Amino acid sequence: MSNPLKPNEPLVTHLYTADPSAHVFEGKLYVYPSHDLDHEMVSNDNGDQYDMEDYHILSLNEDLTECEDHGEVLHVRDVPWASKQMWAPDAAYRNGKYYLFFPARDHDGIFRLGVATSDSPAGPFKAEPNYIPGSFSIDPAVLTDDDGKSYVFFGGLWGGQLEKWQTGEFVADAEGPDAAAPALGPRVAELADDMLGFKESPREISIVDENGKPLTAGDEDRRYFEGPWVHKYNGLYYLSYSTGSTHRIVYATSRDPYGPYEYKGTILTPVIGWTTHHSIVQYKDKWYLFYHDSSLSGGADNKRSVKFTELFYEEDGSIRTIDPYPERS
Repeated sequence: MSNPLKPNEPLVTHLYTADPSAHVFEGKLYVYPSHDLDHEMVSNDNGDQYDMEDYHILSLNEDLTECEDHGEVLHVRDVPWASKQMWAPDAAYRNGKYYLFFPARDHDGIFRLGVATSDSPAGPFKAEPNYIPGSFSIDPAVLTDDDGKSYVFFGGLWGGQLEKWQTGEFVADAEGPDAAAPALGPRVAELADDMLGFKESPREISIVDENGKPLTAGDEDRRYFEGPWVHKYNGLYYLSYSTGSTHRIVYATSRDPYGPYEYKGTILTPVIGWTTHHSIVQYKDKWYLFYHDSSLSGGADNKRSVKFTELFYEEDGSIRTIDPYPERS
């Protein structure tokens, strides 16, 4: 029998996993990560080193001491519209079915969002033949609100191509805003009742400082980069995300899922490896942060491992900053 899982240690070591989206389905904690391949790649700002091609689903036992790999549940070859790079996914439940949302490049090299369905949270999943109309960029994350409405949040800079959609159309050579201009925000759209498309055109979310002023593109410690995740705590919406180039997970809050969201602080300080990507979930009476780093591979950008640790709220609703390496403190 393997040793029991501990916080801040890889959930699995027989394959590389990243970008964990954690959910409680049927009373069990499931994790929907991307799957890094074990090969050598040259890193670049376009993200070519992240050439993942399939998804595995993980689940934890009741006391979170054991992790099960449910195997491959979807492969790029089974997605008619996709060509490569099955990046960070998310999952949702509605209408008696489970939905896996994922990004991939279409056959023109443009990132789109797709959806696949299953009768089981552990899969396997069958992809819809076409990507979601009107979708673009990466990192879909779904929130089903208390009123039953479901929203998908998405978007990522650089390799995630968000800069290329500033006009509403794909512009291959487009660049981001000037450093002093408002930063690009993630996008949000309400999902259709069947969860297979958007009910509306995606909207850009504004992230502002304590004075209501939009964060600027040059404010790399706070501005949005990729990996949005929205959860609710005491009726407040928490938008957390990666700052990318400064390698933090930070958060902002709002009374409206569409925002604007006011920046609040750092959740996770930098991890080993370039990327940082997370999810936040309540399981029983505790809250947890799932994240990844590259410690298992010795720091390789494209060989990451999913981990988790407990997350704490202060009395005022703020989130306590987490050090991913407490043993070094």
